[in-house]
Amino acid sequence: MTPPLRTREGSRYPPGATFTPEGVNFSISSPGATGAELLLYETADSPRPFAVVALDPERNRTHLAWHVFVEGLAPGTHYCWRLDGPSDRSAGACFNPRKELVDPRARGVTDAVWSRERATDPGDAGACGLRSVVCDLSFHWAGERPIARGLEGAVIYELHVGGFTRHASAAVAAPGTFGALAQKIPYLQRLGITHVELMPVMGFDEQSVPSAVAARGLRNYWGYNTHSFWSPHPRYAGAPEQGRAAAEFKELVRALHAAGIGVILDVVFNHTAEGGSDGPWINFRGIANEVFYLLHPQDRSRYLDFTGCGNTVNCNHPVVTSFIVQCLEYWVEEMHVDGFRFDLAGVFTRGEGGAVLSAPPLPWSIELSRSLAGIPLIAEAWDAVGLYQVGAFPGSRWAEWNGAYRDSVRRFVRGDPGLTGVVASRIAGSSDLYAADGRLPCDSINFITCHDGFTLADLVSYNGKHNEANGEDNRDGSDANLSWNCGVEGATADSAILALRRRQAKNLLTVLMLSRGVPMLCAGDEVLRTQRGNNNAYCQDNEISWFDWRRLESEREMLEFTRGMLAFSRRHRSLTVNRFYHGRIVPERGIPDIAWHGERLHQPPWNDPGARVLAFTVAGLARGEADVHAILNMSERAIEAELPELVGRAWAVAVDTAQPPPRDIVPPENQAPGPARTCRVAARSALVLEGRVTVKSDR
Repeated sequence: MTPPLRTREGSRYPPGATFTPEGVNFSISSPGATGAELLLYETADSPRPFAVVALDPERNRTHLAWHVFVEGLAPGTHYCWRLDGPSDRSAGACFNPRKELVDPRARGVTDAVWSRERATDPGDAGACGLRSVVCDLSFHWAGERPIARGLEGAVIYELHVGGFTRHASAAVAAPGTFGALAQKIPYLQRLGITHVELMPVMGFDEQSVPSAVAARGLRNYWGYNTHSFWSPHPRYAGAPEQGRAAAEFKELVRALHAAGIGVILDVVFNHTAEGGSDGPWINFRGIANEVFYLLHPQDRSRYLDFTGCGNTVNCNHPVVTSFIVQCLEYWVEEMHVDGFRFDLAGVFTRGEGGAVLSAPPLPWSIELSRSLAGIPLIAEAWDAVGLYQVGAFPGSRWAEWNGAYRDSVRRFVRGDPGLTGVVASRIAGSSDLYAADGRLPCDSINFITCHDGFTLADLVSYNGKHNEANGEDNRDGSDANLSWNCGVEGATADSAILALRRRQAKNLLTVLMLSRGVPMLCAGDEVLRTQRGNNNAYCQDNEISWFDWRRLESEREMLEFTRGMLAFSRRHRSLTVNRFYHGRIVPERGIPDIAWHGERLHQPPWNDPGARVLAFTVAGLARGEADVHAILNMSERAIEAELPELVGRAWAVAVDTAQPPPRDIVPPENQAPGPARTCRVAARSALVLEGRVTVKSDR
């Protein structure tokens, strides 16, 4: 017989489950709860709890919090809560004493026997299998290398922790885990990126997909259905049932920092995995439903949905704002992450009833947090119902995913005419979007592709989406891809079309790396990873989404070009400095910081509705830094473009996307003297020259 547990009244602070040598303090905040029970399980798959601790409202409650200290418990103990209280859906109250709830502040969770279907049934009183885990958070950080907090000179690499190493070709131990990703750090170093942006790594519900999708055996892969914001996702850990997920994540962070690579988390505070009115009880629904979610003002049984996922987090309620800010501070202070990208951050500006607030508390509270001071805060500045705030997200130091950059550059490179003016603004750092309120080029996260939409290879191979494998009759995913298949839809053996596609991919990457702001690459684009035209692979935890490491050989040309372009950007501070161009003379060079051209010098085609050629010259900032001259010819004809005259310097071709390797990108030590007055630029190609005092001769 198991001896009875020894308990004390416990403490309201700290919230969650806090391990000490004497035992564990449990605390959960629930404003409307009238009763609380703590259920303790031995393992992730135990069919029944080994103890149920009923809390006394006189002894175990302080203000909004229920708390108890259980002596002798060890890390690895699993637990859930059951809360009683009002159950009036019309008033927004959803207490259900039959439902086991995950601690919203659990530092570890498991989902070994999780059943979303059972958790959705309000009458099912059985254990649904999603459980919190007691964790020992102690960790040895000694010798950790600090990462610079700003983004000047940064190159972000967006990747999926699981998909990066699940393919058999990854050849790693424990594929799909934090530890497996750590084994690929040398590859990231050789590529030349400075930060990884990890798609959601907080605990999410893999079963949260439409029934037609689930019927195909598919599950939520991307992770944008969070339920446990303080816990790493259990599937990314080798031993989550032992409460080691946090430690394994820290080991990854420490290893990345040792390699000089920062860690940015993609976080999802706009909605949760509990979905709409017919969704499951996981935690918030049964703890403080009317506080945590935006509810319809006339019928509070209905959720306002500005996310397309069934519910919207009530971000600007004081309790919720505090929860989110403290969570972010935890990931910085305890887990040592270096920044955040906020999914559908337009929701952060909505108040009760969904109204857009002029001074929303949450963005400012995040910005003003002392613990978050100076770290990158990146907003996806829109929501799912039309709110679009690119260039206008509230706050003074928020960066943004620049969707306007993506769209303009995609259209220009595919050959749309009359875009030279707007593309010049994007290349120059989007001052039209950011300068007026004092923001700078590094507040623009420039990207061509990301997880959501076509890969780079598919962007130049498909005119339309092909999402049939998702099981939603190709209705899901965006129709506005701004892509071009180069003449044939999808796979082809036509060598001319394949060459054009590769050239177009190089053109897009070249424009990205010539632009002021912060470039972001989507993992696999450097080896032309394809999703076979699927632009919404959120449910494809398979080879459609995974990184195929065999492509490092089969697509070595694109890989080497990508590495070369990242190196090109690094050696030109004039391209990465965090200030806007002004057209003023650079004292060290005696020429303007930037000059715009067309086919003819100083004749930019701003007012030409048919223009598809843009050229510009960027002066080196230091006396020894090479100047840069770029000619972007997205027309269907070759051109003879004029070159600026250099005093005491000579031009050499560094990049020519029309050439095969190794002439497509040439490092300085291999460059030969180039043209002096004019140069030929092939159709649909980018030519970039460097001007130096001395240039190596080919003789």
